[in-house]
Amino acid sequence: MASEATTCLAVTVSRETDLALRAYLGAQGGRKGDLSKFIEDAVRWRMFDQAVQGVKARNAAVSAEDLQAVIDEACTAVRSEMRASAAKKP
Repeated sequence: MASEATTCLAVTVSRETDLALRAYLGAQGGRKGDLSKFIEDAVRWRMFDQAVQGVKARNAAVSAEDLQAVIDEACTAVRSEMRASAAKKP
């Protein structure tokens, strides 16, 4: 599994967590490398969740209507840029 694009980490978890995770992966038909894939996926989801929670906290005082207006404005701008870019291509 190791390649130039991967890094080897030492991860410390409780024995109970280790056994539960290995049993879970085994029940799912896990293969070599699935533990690393599981950990990477879990880390990515945790980082994504923290980012989402941060955005929610920053926007807690903003009304739903104001947020929708900002979203609509951003979508319109991006669509305009995409159309302009597509029109320039032969």
